[in-house]
Parts: sequence; C-alpha cells; structure tokens
Amino acid sequence: MELVTKKVHVPFEEKDLLTKQKDIFIAFFRSGILGFGGGPSTIPLVKKEVVEIFEMMDDEEFSDVLSIGNTLPGPIATKMAGYIGYRVGGWLGLVTALIATVLPTVVLMIVLLASLNEFKDIDFVKGMTKGVVPILAVMLGVMTWDFLKKSKKSLGWKTGFLILLPSFIAMMLLGLHPGIVIAVLLVLAVALPIKKKEGRNK
Repeated sequence: MELVTKKVHVPFEEKDLLTKQKDIFIAFFRSGILGFGGGPSTIPLVKKEVVEIFEMMDDEEFSDVLSIGNTLPGPIATKMAGYIGYRVGGWLGLVTALIATVLPTVVLMIVLLASLNEFKDIDFVKGMTKGVVPILAVMLGVMTWDFLKKSKKSLGWKTGFLILLPSFIAMMLLGLHPGIVIAVLLVLAVALPIKKKEGRNK
C-alpha cells in the first residue's frame, strides 16, 4: 500500500523567515518576468501570486495597495513589490521583492534587446510582439470584471456605477491622471460620512 501524504496548508503569517523570503521572491520573480511590458500588465500576475497562490493578503488589502500605489509617482510594479514585501516580510522582504521584480527584468532586457535589434525586421518577431497585446487586454479585462463584482458586493451596482461613470469621463474624455481621480475619491470617501453624520445631528 502506498501512503499518500497530504500537504499541510500553513498560513503565510505562520511560516518561518526563510520560507517567507523564498515565497516573496518566487511571487515577484514570476510576476515580474512574465509581465510583458511591465506596469499594468503585471498587476493581474501580482494579484494571482500574492492573493491566490501564497495568500499574503486578501482581495480587499490588495485593492487598497493598488489604489494608493496609483496615486503615487513611479512605476506601479516596484511600488507594489516594495510595499507588499515590507508588509509581509519587513525590510528584508522589501529588498527581496524589489530584487525579484527588477533584477531579472533588467538582465533579460539587456540580453533580449541586443538580440531583437538583430532580428526586429523578421515577420515572426513582429507577429510575436503584436500577438501579446490581445492577451494583455484579456488579463486586464478579467481583473476589471473581478473588481466590478467586488464593488457590487460592497457598494451595490447603483453606487458603483455613480463612481465608475464620472471616473471614466474624467480619465478618458477629460484626460485627468488616474492618481488625481483616486485622490478625489479617497477625499470624498472620508468626507461624506462626516457630512452625513452632521446632517443627522441637525
């Protein structure tokens, strides 16, 4: 008879220091090296690793990190890696996450850029680079739908739509930076309950 040993699930918080650093490195190494184009394309990959695979934080915490990260200057991938690494692994986790995110990409960029310059006019290479764009669109679309479902649970469709529509107009038609829109929404989220309370007191 063969004995089948089940893998015991250990919450991330209960793992030892070395295991935590290893998981942080793997999570951000995979999302960094597979995120074609960096930035927004890495966000669904980071979410998959951090929330679903290694369970470093839940959906709500990840959404907060993403929202705040978009209001600050600099690349979103390194901002998220730095904060999440620090949040779950301290200063060592911060360094580990940043190295895992940046170093492999920099090395590969140097190697691949030198190679692509030699073969950039070949049809196969052109088709390969263009073929990645629809995949990124699907990934971002899935993540958008996931966030919409979460907003329905917390706010309802009506309130969610009232936030979505002005935000869409501000960013797409008026050309406002997403950080400005998020900052305004954060201010409103803090101010509105206060006003509501004052109205009741009157």
